[in-house]
Amino acid sequence: MRASRCVVWEQLEAVLSEGSRAMLLYVLKSEGSSPGRRGFAMCVLADGNIRGTIGGGIMEHKLVELAKAQLASRITDIILKEQHHTKDHPTDRSGMICSGSQYVALVPVAPHDLQTVHNLLTACQGEQPVRLVLGPSGLTCSEDLVTRDGLHFVSLTDWEYSEVIGVRPRVHIIGAGHVGLALSELMAGLGFYALIYDDRSQLNTLEQNVFAHEKHIVEYHQIGGVLSANEDDYVVIMTFGYRTDKLVLEQLMGRRFRYIGMMGSDQKIAQMKEDWEREGVDPQAYAHVHAPIGLPILSKTAGEIAVSIAAEIIREKNKDLPTGRTSPNL
Repeated sequence: MRASRCVVWEQLEAVLSEGSRAMLLYVLKSEGSSPGRRGFAMCVLADGNIRGTIGGGIMEHKLVELAKAQLASRITDIILKEQHHTKDHPTDRSGMICSGSQYVALVPVAPHDLQTVHNLLTACQGEQPVRLVLGPSGLTCSEDLVTRDGLHFVSLTDWEYSEVIGVRPRVHIIGAGHVGLALSELMAGLGFYALIYDDRSQLNTLEQNVFAHEKHIVEYHQIGGVLSANEDDYVVIMTFGYRTDKLVLEQLMGRRFRYIGMMGSDQKIAQMKEDWEREGVDPQAYAHVHAPIGLPILSKTAGEIAVSIAAEIIREKNKDLPTGRTSPNL
C-alpha cells in the first residue's frame, strides 16, 4: 500500500509541476468485504493514464470514467461517492457483489496544490509525517498528528476526512541469519520499518542485508534493555539457537507488543515449555507468543519461512480492521 500511494503522489507532483491538472481518487471509509480499504488512492491524469488503485473491478472503472469526464469538462467540484458492493442495495450499487461498502472522494488537484502534494510525498517516503486532510474545500495537510483519523460525515457538503501519512509499523527482527535477511526484504517491501539485531558483528547475512532500515549489534542478554519497542510494534525472535532464543524471549514475554513470535520446531517449543514448567513460569506469561512462528504452509527454505512469518504478521495487523481499529497508515 505504501509503495502504491507513493507512486500516486510522485505522479501528481510531476503533473502539477508541469502546470497540468489531475483527479485524486481516495478511499475515505470501507466496511465489510470492500476491496478498497481506507487510504487506498489513485490518480487519473488528463491524458487518461492512471496510477494506484481504489479496489479494482467495475467500480474502479466507473469512477475512473467519471474522473475523466470531470477533468475534460474542467469541473472543480469535489465528488463524494458511496459505493455498495451488493446487487440488491437500493442505491449507489458499485456493480460488484463482494459485499461491504466504501466512500470514495474524487478530488480535483491543480498546480496550486503542488506544495501540499510535495509534503505528502515526502511523508510517504519516510520523512516527517504529516496529516492529510480532505473535505469539500479540497486537499490540504497539517502537522497535527494527534487528531483522530477517519471520516467525519454530516452531509455531502459537510464532511472531513484525515489520516496521518508517513507513520510505518515497525518490526524488530532478532537474529540476522538467512531467514532474518529474507524477512527483512519482505517486511520492508510491505511498508514496514524493519530493525534487525544480532550479537555477531561479522555475520555475512547481516552485512548483505541492505533491506533493514536499522542494524544493531547487541549482546542477547541485554536485549530487554536495548529493544526500544512499544505495544504497536511487531517482534520476531530467530536467533541461532535454543539457548539464545529462550534468553531473549524471557526478557520480552512480559512486555506488550502488537505481535511477538519465535521461530522453532514443535519439539523445540515443547522443550522450552517443559523447562519453564520446571522453573515455575506461569504458562499465561507466554500464552500470547506465536510459537512456532508463521502460518503452517509447509515452508522449508529461508524464503518460504519468511513468507509464512510475514503472512502471520499481516493477518495480525489486519484482523480487526472491520471492527473499526485500523493499522498504522503506510
